[in-house]
Amino acid sequence: MNPILNTAFKAARKAGQMMIRAGGNLDAVKVDSKAFNDFVSNVDRESEMILVDALKEAYPHHKITCEESGSHGKANAEYEWIIDPLDGTTNFLHGHPQYAISMALLHKGVLQEALVYAPERNDLYMASRGKGALLNDRRIRVSGRIELNRCLIGTGFPVVDQSMMDKYLEILKDFLSKTAGGRREGAAALDLCAVAAGRLDGFFEFNLKPWDIAAGALIVKEAGGIVTDMQGNEGWLESGNVVAGNPKVLAQMLQIIAAHQ
Repeated sequence: MNPILNTAFKAARKAGQMMIRAGGNLDAVKVDSKAFNDFVSNVDRESEMILVDALKEAYPHHKITCEESGSHGKANAEYEWIIDPLDGTTNFLHGHPQYAISMALLHKGVLQEALVYAPERNDLYMASRGKGALLNDRRIRVSGRIELNRCLIGTGFPVVDQSMMDKYLEILKDFLSKTAGGRREGAAALDLCAVAAGRLDGFFEFNLKPWDIAAGALIVKEAGGIVTDMQGNEGWLESGNVVAGNPKVLAQMLQIIAAHQ
């Protein structure tokens, strides 16, 4: 583990331990609604504070962009962290263990380092640009499946911004008729990591935020996969519309999506 990821993991582990303690008494967790179906808790905020404080101390010249508190540091900094302190808040609030801490580091706008930590499972996904992807110190690769009818595809429902719901349901119906099945588990960072580890053959979702996908996307790429927007281009971090998978599967996924554009 390189020094940057080691610093990130120490902070993520501390935040994860706090989450597990809080999860033991969910009735005491304070919850606010940012928008319809978009929740934030005091656990999200405390996790973010732990992560931001650790990164500020270690890297005072880095910019930090977070889901809850926005940006910290110089706007034009060469290095920028993109953090989701609790991806899968709704899962966490219901005692469902599919949630994680997501941390990505960009240098001049290019993803360099990524960490996704799932506290309840003690699963640590990491990647460094050009050096491959790891799950708990073991190298991972995307699946080798090429027949779409044998593939398991992950997705996320557009429950916050439902403006694309009709189009999404048409696309989902098409996927379900042409694949081995679909899964919706409620934490995009972990869905992308599942693609990287070969547990899912592909993943697609609309209207995500940079902190939902930055770390997971680098982990997919370093595991041999491809990440694009819905048109097969590079604008996924800006648009929030993302498709990921191994090269053969991703090409077939894009064809299905294109039929509904």
